[in-house]
Amino acid sequence: MSKPQFELLATYNYHMNQKICGSIKGLPEEDLWQDKKAFFGSILGTLNHLMVGDLIWLTRFNQNPNYPNGFNALQGLTDFDQPTGLNQKLCQSQTDYIARRLALDEIIIGFIEALTEEDLSQALTYTNTKGVSFNRPFSQLLLHLFNHQTHHRGQVTTLLNQIGIDIGETDLLMLIDDIN
Repeated sequence: MSKPQFELLATYNYHMNQKICGSIKGLPEEDLWQDKKAFFGSILGTLNHLMVGDLIWLTRFNQNPNYPNGFNALQGLTDFDQPTGLNQKLCQSQTDYIARRLALDEIIIGFIEALTEEDLSQALTYTNTKGVSFNRPFSQLLLHLFNHQTHHRGQVTTLLNQIGIDIGETDLLMLIDDIN
């Protein structure tokens, strides 16, 4: 994938997360934490997992050996607690989640903007949460970051729909310009 495609995914990620944040704003906390039998339990449980996944991957990206001091665009990660588990509750309320989600999405957009095509062509060696090391194409790992978001946001939109909230259009197509 090329940089413009990742820029599109970062923009889509931002817009969709803002739609979800707008949908949960003002809902009773008990509705957001109610166990819906989803993989991460509740709406906020699933949203917390999304943030955990983003932070884990962005931290791995920031440890890229080609950037011994990390990416400048990822300096804002120091404002976030580093997750220790995939089920960790980084945000205990919708207000906290919404503020952190916005800040994290701005970091992601800045990170993608700062990447070069050469960066995307590199490999990344990392260790997963179980201590197993991998060496994989950086661009494909970056694609996984966005795909993970889309996957779990789909679960969140279903959970929201179950309580009567339709967030509207969710297709990436809405951000693809017509060339005519």
